[in-house]
Amino acid sequence: MRKLKIVMTASEMAPFAKTGGLADVVGSLPEALAGRGHEVSVIMPKYASIHTDMELFHSPMGVWMGSKQEWCAVYRKKIRGIYVYFIEHNQFFNRDGIYHDNYMNDFADNPMRFAFLSRAAMQLCIDKNYSPDIFHAHDWQTALLNAYLYIWDIKNTSIENAHSVLTIHNMAYQGTYSKENVNYMGIGWNNFTFDKFEDHDRVNMLKGGISFAEAVNTVSPTYAEEVISGQGYGLDSTLRSKGSRFGGILNGADYTIWNPETDNLIRANYTKDNMSGKWICKSHLQDRFGLERNYTFPIFGIISRFTYQKGYNLISQIIEKLLSETSIQIAVLGSGDKDIEEYFSYLTRKYQGKFCCHIGFSEELAHVVEAGSDFFLMPSLFEPCGLNQIYSLKYGTLPIVRNTGGLSDTVENCDVERKSGTGFKFYDFTPEALYGTILWVLSVYYKRPDLMDILRYKAMSQDFSWGRSAERYEQMYKMVLGIS
Repeated sequence: MRKLKIVMTASEMAPFAKTGGLADVVGSLPEALAGRGHEVSVIMPKYASIHTDMELFHSPMGVWMGSKQEWCAVYRKKIRGIYVYFIEHNQFFNRDGIYHDNYMNDFADNPMRFAFLSRAAMQLCIDKNYSPDIFHAHDWQTALLNAYLYIWDIKNTSIENAHSVLTIHNMAYQGTYSKENVNYMGIGWNNFTFDKFEDHDRVNMLKGGISFAEAVNTVSPTYAEEVISGQGYGLDSTLRSKGSRFGGILNGADYTIWNPETDNLIRANYTKDNMSGKWICKSHLQDRFGLERNYTFPIFGIISRFTYQKGYNLISQIIEKLLSETSIQIAVLGSGDKDIEEYFSYLTRKYQGKFCCHIGFSEELAHVVEAGSDFFLMPSLFEPCGLNQIYSLKYGTLPIVRNTGGLSDTVENCDVERKSGTGFKFYDFTPEALYGTILWVLSVYYKRPDLMDILRYKAMSQDFSWGRSAERYEQMYKMVLGIS
């Protein structure tokens, strides 16, 4: 197999900047590809929130955006064998927040910020005479790179033979902005057409990226089917036009980080053959979240952004009924919609000992919740892949999910008669369906401890490591390169 030079471009990457699963994927996939013999690097912004030692790699670097030249610097850091390049542009990236302010309002200059990131990634390769085989863009923030390879004059440069692919992590976010940005983006008015960038007289950055990309994928097979069958947020036909060059590749999990056998962020390690450490972790979770020390109550964990997509309208309609009428505890870690934040803070005060919400995100607390919970709740309206349910499986924390997208691909529904499954599924996006499923879960928990042991063991036996997924990405690269 030929060694490929792959340059990934993304707006976030764990552990440097993270708002969701995109960061985890960009933090893990490059290492998996490098393990298969490829040369992989990542280019991302140097946000104000990133505090890590890095070397100045290239300065100054001029990047033409439309008729204006932007000046920036590039820093570099090696992590787990991968070089990460940070684009420093203080006007665009030296601010609190990645995409929005503390009130969840999008930054008005987002189209300029991330168009610049895409152009800067290409300019860095040109300036350093580096010739990648593949530019791999992620989501709308770097989707323009796929178009720039054709729109921008790159003849007689080091990237003139580069190819492009695009991974979509969530179709709901498309980067749609005023057409006034066309000139600065440098995409040309001749490309502001319905089959490329135009979307209801606005610029759709993801749509343009899809149109120009040589191959496109989403992050699970079921989600790929859903988005071309009515759930593509207006881009169903654009995706269908890619034909065989569009599909789904399931995300993997980084088991060097998410593994109860070796996790150094949890109170005690454990295995599927010896679960004693999990009960220590459960007590620790109760202590950290101010829940009553009760070994018999099941703990339902939630780690998520507070958005409609994640099913919080369903949760909010049934949660007080559950807390007041059933013997459960709920531990929540997340942030987002301010009304939900305020409501969960109110519940924390009202149901002390049974419910607690930590507003914000903490990597350590995420591990504490995964290890100490009995169940993990993900009632999503849609879920491109989801990673927390995969982490939950490895920790013996049985997922309760709606049967959609990657949740469908990764969780096997409990079958009481056959004594099989790795979690619990419901189908209708209604509070009644969720409530009924939780009552079913409680029945299994309290009345069938033998079945609980079987489900936990099978869940912890699942393998969603990056190896298989990296091989699928490798196949996609080879397809666009025309090699076998």
